[in-house]
Amino acid sequence: MTKVPAITATFWVIKVLSTTIGETFADYLAVNVGLGPLVTDAVMATVLATALIIQFRTRAYTPWIYWLCVVLVSIVGTQITDFFTDTLGVSLYLSTGVFAIVLAVVFAVWHRQERTLAITSINNPRREAFYWGAILTTFALGTAAGDLATEALSLGFRNGVLIFGGLILATFIAYKLGMSQVLTFWIAYVLTRPLGASIGDLLTQDKQFGGLALGASATSMLFFAVIIVLVTREQLLVNRHGVAEKGRGPHGGHRADYLWAGAGLVVVAALGLGFSSTHAAATDDSSSLVAADPGQSAKGQPGSKTGGAALARKAQPTTKLGDLTSFARIVTDVKGKVAKNDLAGGRTRIKDLEVAWDDAEAGLKPRDSGKWHQLDDQIDAALTALRAGSPSPSDCSAALATLITTLNQFDGV
Repeated sequence: MTKVPAITATFWVIKVLSTTIGETFADYLAVNVGLGPLVTDAVMATVLATALIIQFRTRAYTPWIYWLCVVLVSIVGTQITDFFTDTLGVSLYLSTGVFAIVLAVVFAVWHRQERTLAITSINNPRREAFYWGAILTTFALGTAAGDLATEALSLGFRNGVLIFGGLILATFIAYKLGMSQVLTFWIAYVLTRPLGASIGDLLTQDKQFGGLALGASATSMLFFAVIIVLVTREQLLVNRHGVAEKGRGPHGGHRADYLWAGAGLVVVAALGLGFSSTHAAATDDSSSLVAADPGQSAKGQPGSKTGGAALARKAQPTTKLGDLTSFARIVTDVKGKVAKNDLAGGRTRIKDLEVAWDDAEAGLKPRDSGKWHQLDDQIDAALTALRAGSPSPSDCSAALATLITTLNQFDGV
């Protein structure tokens, strides 16, 4: 009557893929749909509470509801860390330490009450409450620790894949050499959160940032399809054979489980690389950078009509942020609409900037966190000005002028 799955290869594959799905979906609701972080947080917390009520009312492990809860916990755990970091300005060093202490307290109270931390013993409501409390904290801790490594320490998502993947491998080896199964499980569970995020960033980020340029939507669809297949298999096996052994014979057991898990990883890798190689990259006019003055032409001559919208790119010293041309183009378009008093058009166009900036965060932020935050604040100021109940053209123009100046200043040739 245990309420959690057997710990097998497919468990870990689904866990890692769920992490990426959770993070991507939260960003999609907040930015692409336009709900904003506060509304998204409230919606996801409500949906998670509903899913957990269903989970607690089930009498035994039910794969579809269990993994739905894991995805939702991934979203909410990430949002908790982001709230502390982005809204309250709490250092990632501090938040990582605080969440580590909170997790230790959860484990200490859990063990004192139940005399075990083994997930194979999750068979009553109190143990299940401790379990989900620990799971939520591990996601918050994993998010903070992952962001600390890839952003604050500027290791980037490529190094993140190698570092966190290597740590999980070392944990597995330690388990095989006799380290406690309970301890190694929870260490690996924390580490899969930053590993999944790093893998997701590797697939979604543009090639100029070291990614495969698959895009967040395509990556989410790919991961979601693999999750659906593996969870469906889990549900069928549990219905037929129960949770403990996940089936016997040719359609169950550990050997078949390894094959399904391996097949899932092969599909993700093959389709990810395939889609990336055939992905039609947008035309990159690297020879032009938008100038602060929209009236400047391609040759830099004020008033000249030669070159149309393609404006001369100013030579800048190489900066860590790299090419910011695409963002500058959007801001210049918005500035032009505001100058014509087309505030509605400017508000629509600046949505493209919000989405593009959010999509590029994992690639840009580790390069120079300070400059990224400066630009992020200025983008927020421009968004706030344009989305005000009664937007002021002068306020919008001032915010956009400040932003375009900073983009030009930070752009690296």
